[in-house]
Amino acid sequence: MNDKLKINDNYTQVKKGYKKTEIGVIPVEWEVKNIDDTSTLKARIGWQGLTTSEYLNNGNYYLVTGTDFDNGKIKWEMCHYVEKIRYTQDINIQLKKEDILITKDGTIGKIAYINNITLPATLNSGVFVIRAKRNNYIPRFLFYVFNSSFFSIFLNELVAGSTINHLYQKNFVNFCFPLPPRPEQKAIAEVLFDTDNLIQSIEKKITKKRLIKKGAMQKLLTSKKDWETKILGQYLVYEQPTKYLVTDTKYNDNYDIPVLTAGKTFVLGLTNEKKGIFEDFPVIIFDDFTTATKFVDFPFKAKSSAMKILNPKNECVNLRFVYEIMQLIDFPLGDHKRHWIGEFQHLEIKVPTQTEQIRIAAILSDMDLEIELLEKKISKYKELKQGLMQNLLTGKIRLV
Repeated sequence: MNDKLKINDNYTQVKKGYKKTEIGVIPVEWEVKNIDDTSTLKARIGWQGLTTSEYLNNGNYYLVTGTDFDNGKIKWEMCHYVEKIRYTQDINIQLKKEDILITKDGTIGKIAYINNITLPATLNSGVFVIRAKRNNYIPRFLFYVFNSSFFSIFLNELVAGSTINHLYQKNFVNFCFPLPPRPEQKAIAEVLFDTDNLIQSIEKKITKKRLIKKGAMQKLLTSKKDWETKILGQYLVYEQPTKYLVTDTKYNDNYDIPVLTAGKTFVLGLTNEKKGIFEDFPVIIFDDFTTATKFVDFPFKAKSSAMKILNPKNECVNLRFVYEIMQLIDFPLGDHKRHWIGEFQHLEIKVPTQTEQIRIAAILSDMDLEIELLEKKISKYKELKQGLMQNLLTGKIRLV
């Protein structure tokens, strides 16, 4: 028998240097611990009776709620405030650096790590704060454990078949996770933190480029003296995509038709219907309910009959330019609180010469392409991070 493998009681092959545990195969020198073994778990207790009427719009003491969680951090600028008496009332939930927060009501299992804190802060009743006992783990390491499949599987099993969205302390303390020696915890946390920083740097670039494009749109699309007044109906014809709707919400991995979802930006989905809905030509999608518009130039299907396909009326129409102009239109609300595209055929727009339309459209299209490439890059890095995190937290990749 290969000395690099051993056979356990279930005839599962486990590589030498690893062991099988209740949470899966991990390195032999790692331990399996639970929250009760390792952590204190605190929240605002019910008898304190904090109500929303006490939430202040300004003050000296932050009140952190589940709605303030954003991508693993607290958006302090979104927080409400409370009076000093509410902050001092419970020392156990006075927040500090390296605290881990987890929502226990509503959308349960949202995670945040306190990397910095600018004012004294406390919690409402919907959030747990977790701290290490006896300094037996690095908090940022546990933060990444909570962002891994270990915790998502635990939550899914906990709420399976339940209609109550609440994370009870009596259940949460039983969450088990792998715990490497402290030096390896530190190494894992640092690698994942560096990866997060890389992702965040790209997100900042995207935000900056979107602001630049917004400024460019205001400048390029502001009408000049020589621009002509036209109406939208001279440029676009529209149809309701009844025959292009996705009627079956079950997606099939064998097909790759993109699906537009009402009220949101472009959402990729997979339908169980055949390909070949459209040839490759550009169209604009208009959503009656939100006035959201999306320019697409590849086959798709629509998830809502509120969406309209807007085609160029003739080959002389620069659809990209019209699309950019539509971003600046303040569409009025029609009957039934919907934005009927049919009522907007008479809306006036100011347009330059065809040559100028092409020039403006090209500039803004290039900006969109830059943003799209960055979005693809960030999507790739996020996917890579998830795979890296899974490998690091199971010991398949060792940092020793």
